[in-house]
Amino acid sequence: MTAGGRRSVVVTPCGDGGPILVRGADVIEDADGTAHVVTRPVVALCTCEKSQRLPWCDGTHKAVERGRRRREGAA
Repeated sequence: MTAGGRRSVVVTPCGDGGPILVRGADVIEDADGTAHVVTRPVVALCTCEKSQRLPWCDGTHKAVERGRRRREGAA
């Protein structure tokens, strides 16, 4: 907690194509301005924009990256 009684929020990027981990947030606002209440201590936000659960990461970036590597290897 900070001096004002609010929790501090820590943001950690997880590398190329991976999610952004957010620790300590109460609400996440998406690009459309929709507020999403956070009920967990840490949430993963999608950065690949392919998740079926936006704004949350559902692991789709793994399949997107795997497909990209296959296409580059075939070229």
